[in-house]
Order: sequence, then C-alpha cells, then structure tokens
Amino acid sequence: MLKTTQAGKLWMISQPDHSQIAGFFAAHWGNETFARPGAFRAPVPIVDPERLRAEVVFAVAEHDNGWWEWEASPELSQDDGFPAGLGEVLKNQQAGMDRWRVGLKRFPRNPMVNLLIASHAYWLYAARALSNPDPAFTHPLFWKGAPDKLYPGSLEAPLAFMAWLDDLRRGWTAELRADPSTAAWVEPATLAPLQRLVQLCDGLSLALCSALIPAKSGDTRGIGEDTFELHDVPRRAWTDRCTIVVTPLGGRRVKFDPYPFDIDPLLVMMPARVVELPAERPVHFQTWWHARIPQRIEFLCVSGS
Repeated sequence: MLKTTQAGKLWMISQPDHSQIAGFFAAHWGNETFARPGAFRAPVPIVDPERLRAEVVFAVAEHDNGWWEWEASPELSQDDGFPAGLGEVLKNQQAGMDRWRVGLKRFPRNPMVNLLIASHAYWLYAARALSNPDPAFTHPLFWKGAPDKLYPGSLEAPLAFMAWLDDLRRGWTAELRADPSTAAWVEPATLAPLQRLVQLCDGLSLALCSALIPAKSGDTRGIGEDTFELHDVPRRAWTDRCTIVVTPLGGRRVKFDPYPFDIDPLLVMMPARVVELPAERPVHFQTWWHARIPQRIEFLCVSGS
C-alpha cells in the first residue's frame, strides 16, 4: 500500500493500482524521439515487434502482481489501523522475497513477462546486495541512495534470492531463444532497454502515486514542488540514452523534457482511498475498504508549459 499523509488527509493507493498505472505509461511509451517497446534498434531484427510490445506492456502492468494476496487481506498498521505502508511492509525481508516467488509463478505461458519481472526484482536487490551494481539499472527509488533502508538486514538472503532469480532467468532465456519467433527478444541490445523501461515506468508511477498530494493546504500542484529526473532512458536504442527532466507545473500538470509518450497531453487517472485525519480505526477493515469510493485523481503529462 502506498500511503501519504499531507494537508490533514491520508491517501492510500494499492500496489496493483500503482502497477496498472505503470502499465499505462508503458502502453503509451514511444513517439518520434522515443522508440516504442519492441522497436528499439538492435543487430537482430524482431519478427513481430507488436507481439513483443504487448509482452512488455503486460510485464510492466503486472510487475507487482505478487502483492495481490497481501493487498486483498493487508497487514494493518498498529499506528492507524489502516493498511501498513510500503516502508513498513518491506522491513520483513523474507516476506518480500516470498511475494516475488508467488508473482513469478503467475503466468507460466509468458516466459518474456516472467523474465522482465524477474530482472526487475533482481536489480532492486542488486542495489542493496552488490558492491558495484550496473548504474544503468539503478532503480529511480535509489537515485538518492539508501537502498539499505528499503531492504534492511543481512545480505545473505538477498544474495541467495538473486541466485534463484538468475536460475529462473536462464531458463526463460533458453526457452525464448529456442523459438525462432522470440530468439531475438533476448539479445542483449534488445533486452536491456526493455528491462530499463520496466524500472522507469515503475519509478514514475511510484513518484506520482506517492506524492500526488498537495504540498501544503490550498496548493493544487498535486505532486509537490520538486523537479526530478529519469536517468538512462533509452531513446531509439540501448546505446542511445538520455535523461528526462520531470517538472510539476501546477494544477496537477507535469512536464516531461524530452517528452516520451504518444499522446500530448496524456491524461492519467489514479484511484485513491482518502480519509480525513484524525480518523477512527475501521472496526471491520474489509467492509470499510470496499464501501469506500475511490477518488479518481487526474493529472496531465505534457511536453510544454
């Protein structure tokens, strides 16, 4: 659960809803400057780029599907009686790895989807467990450092988990390579920008879901005042990468420079449960949650002012 408290209100967005927003970004990714998923330049041509694009969008939209069971019956915070926030939940390192294990069994007929989700999990833990992780795959969560706060504890379990992920990735890679229609998908020049795109869409969705609250009472800017950057963004090929500057403009309008989407402006809708604080603890959480009408928070991604 993504929880934010500002201006006297508690806002809650579920992990599956956040994941679907990331998938929405992936589905609209690509224009004259940025290649669509499946259309990045590579030495080996893609037989059916639209099929690959569909698998990538599916993977991005379902990258957090291991949270389904937790979000259906969440742990409740001792502080407020509402679902525990992401930071609270991730303190249980083993439970976090178990969620990935559940999610990676969800789609046995989609090896490319599983490969991308497993790679996403691998690089999240690599930021914590490896001494020199590849900076091109640093998740936006860690651009300000402190991966140890998100994944606390010893490194023994993360390293073992990463080895398990590597075994799975080798299996799915071999399966895809054995099929002439998908062999080119796992060539490094093709796979790398797709792995990065999962991270970028996830990071962008997290940034907006976690900070779409007005910075102070009466402020309608929606994601606060801070400009942030998306680094190592592939444009037409993995060897052609740039930085996108993301700037709140006011009125829940967000400027991207350069602009990566196929529609300008791009309208994004985000479902959030909102409660005024202080709030009484729900006596029966499930009844409270399903009776609460989500607020549809709208914002616009734009290329200019």
